[in-house]
Amino acid sequence: FELMPSRRQNIMFSATMTDDVEVLINDFFINPEKVSIAVSGTPLDNISQTSYAVPNFYTKANLLVDLLKDKETYKKVLVFVANKRFADRLFKSLDEIFSDELCVIHSNKTQNYRIRSINQFDEGVNRILVTTDVMARGLDLDKISHVINFDTPTFPENYMHRIGRTGRAEEQGNSILFYTEKEEQYKDAIEELMDYNIPAIDIPETVEISKELIPEERPKILEHHNPINLNAEERGASFHEKKEKNQKVNKGGSYKFEIARKYKKPKTRGDKNYNKRNKKK
Repeated sequence: FELMPSRRQNIMFSATMTDDVEVLINDFFINPEKVSIAVSGTPLDNISQTSYAVPNFYTKANLLVDLLKDKETYKKVLVFVANKRFADRLFKSLDEIFSDELCVIHSNKTQNYRIRSINQFDEGVNRILVTTDVMARGLDLDKISHVINFDTPTFPENYMHRIGRTGRAEEQGNSILFYTEKEEQYKDAIEELMDYNIPAIDIPETVEISKELIPEERPKILEHHNPINLNAEERGASFHEKKEKNQKVNKGGSYKFEIARKYKKPKTRGDKNYNKRNKKK
């Protein structure tokens, strides 16, 4: 803004009107006029939303497999996960069943790999695309039948961006949200933003409830009698009184000379010619 001419017209386009965007407008715009196509956070009427309460990662994977087996319903599916580690883990779980229909995208993949995966998904070569939020914005892909939020996004605006990949060009879209007990607070924030309660569906009886936990879900085991967890009284003071023999006593100015005489440097130190001068004949 500092490099731009003082006389100019500012036009801001934003998919969601977040607090950060509001601050930016208030700082740099003078009496701006707002034009809203839709209220920020309003759920789109042509997107059907449902949710499943799921206990853990591998149960989510089992539920996802159960849904994706219905190829007539789930024709073109975008699956969003929290991060690239989860993307690779989910891809590995699905690859055994849907290998020819599956592709994955995240920031660790090369640009050529990502472009190829997007093209194959867009052209219908692959029916399922597992991705992080790198695919949540800016891409206009046709006829995505379902967006599945395998992990609930921590920021509610990201949910709006994700589900906006389906239901485009006035077509009917579908969004499914998986959430664990820890993710329920994020689901509540999404519903508060939209002012809409996402309908809940029970997990089908055919889906196996897994007891296996990924490392991120396992409880942290704390050692008994761990000194790190002791309170200050149990640990004792950080500094202790010095022993009597180590305590310094001010003995006056002459004391430093006594120490200098006691520990004075040898006369021969650094004198390379000392031995030559005093060599016995």
